[in-house]
Amino acid sequence: MKGYTSFGNLGTSSFANLAPAPASADEAEPWVRGELIRSLMRASRGSYIFSAALMPAVVGLAWGHVPMWQLMLWLALGATITIGRMVFERVYTRRYAGRDASAQESFIHRYRHLWSASAFTWGVSVLLFFERVPLMNQFMSWLIVAGAATFPLNSLALHPPLLKRYVNTLFAAMMVSVFLRLVQLDFAQLHFNYGFLLLPMFHWWLLLRAGRRIHETARNSFELLFHNHILINSLTQQRQAAVSAVAMKNRFLASAAHDMRQPVLALSLYADWLRNEPELVQEIAPKIVRATHAVNALFDSLFDLARIDSGQVRLHIERVDVAQLLHDLELQYRPVAEAKGLRFKVHVTPGSVLTDPIRIRRMLGNLLSNAIKYTAEGGVLLCTRQTHAGLRVEIWDTGIGIAREHLRDVFLEFYKVADHAGTSDGFGLGLAIVARLSHALGHPVSVRSRLGKGSVFRVLLHDADEAQAQTRISGAVG
Repeated sequence: MKGYTSFGNLGTSSFANLAPAPASADEAEPWVRGELIRSLMRASRGSYIFSAALMPAVVGLAWGHVPMWQLMLWLALGATITIGRMVFERVYTRRYAGRDASAQESFIHRYRHLWSASAFTWGVSVLLFFERVPLMNQFMSWLIVAGAATFPLNSLALHPPLLKRYVNTLFAAMMVSVFLRLVQLDFAQLHFNYGFLLLPMFHWWLLLRAGRRIHETARNSFELLFHNHILINSLTQQRQAAVSAVAMKNRFLASAAHDMRQPVLALSLYADWLRNEPELVQEIAPKIVRATHAVNALFDSLFDLARIDSGQVRLHIERVDVAQLLHDLELQYRPVAEAKGLRFKVHVTPGSVLTDPIRIRRMLGNLLSNAIKYTAEGGVLLCTRQTHAGLRVEIWDTGIGIAREHLRDVFLEFYKVADHAGTSDGFGLGLAIVARLSHALGHPVSVRSRLGKGSVFRVLLHDADEAQAQTRISGAVG
């Protein structure tokens, strides 16, 4: 048959709380790490452009005091590294910017040597000017190197392994370069005393300490942003749920008032008629009884839904003989079907299930009642089938069928398929009650239907646990 839909959790209340569970640390961590790396890469362009702009200044300060080939070699090394970082940034933007944190970290780890090379280049720049250029030029060159070490701090601090690699490489290269120059000078004729060498060490310690603080601040900011996003999404969903609940309540009241108006109006007309023509009591009394039954049926269905949605239903789970249950249903519904000229067949497979006998009887009874109501000719089949998932009750009919686009909606309160014969005298509550009880008892309901050919409703009978079933009813309140 065409048009299949399954409702394993049909009974969840329409007013249930749709807010997601609070975000855990495990959920936040990958997102935060990914955002930290994305922020690092967004800021990296400024750092290497700034670095490239400072290199000609170092060359200018050493011009005329250092062999030209050494200056050009150092400048060429810096330009090569800058181009490499530009290519690296483009590859990241195209292939990795939108990927998860693990992929981004793997990419950064693979190309970490670019930052090491940049740090090494600035570290060995000390060989170009330390005790080789005039004192003022040396001072200016030291300031430039300090700027090259400090400027990338805000971006590199977002990924601590990269910060440590950059800072350690730069200052290690710097100290080795100073040592080589001191060896060349035979530790004599210095414009600085040896205490000056403590300044780079202090700068190194200061950068690592500041980097840790920056990283902690940035991480806390992203974690707060993540949880704010979760909270906003939660509030948005709760607002949507509230709006939907209000709309459903309005539709619920409008439909109930509409469905109640007809039998109440009929009662009023019959009462007036009986008052004016009391001799017609034999003719009018059955009509009054039918109208009264219609009102009672509507109230019974409304009360059932209200009790289920408020969690006031008390389930009583016990072992139920399915064959006996279906036999009892046959005794109740066969006369109704035959009165319409329909065949009513029953095929039973022996078996039992732990469930609430009253509620499962109500579920199957509602499905049988619908099958008979919407079948004009042919018949209804009530049967059981043993499957690998358990015992399954099936109710087949040769009725009007349900279009695919309506399959899920027929389980909503007061929903009636437009232009379907037989829907005008129903309340649209029978399947809604089936859905609630299906969820509470853990008996999934599925339906297949073909328009104009008929439908089959299937109820899979799993053994129910009373405590869990009661919890599901209570959890549906919202």
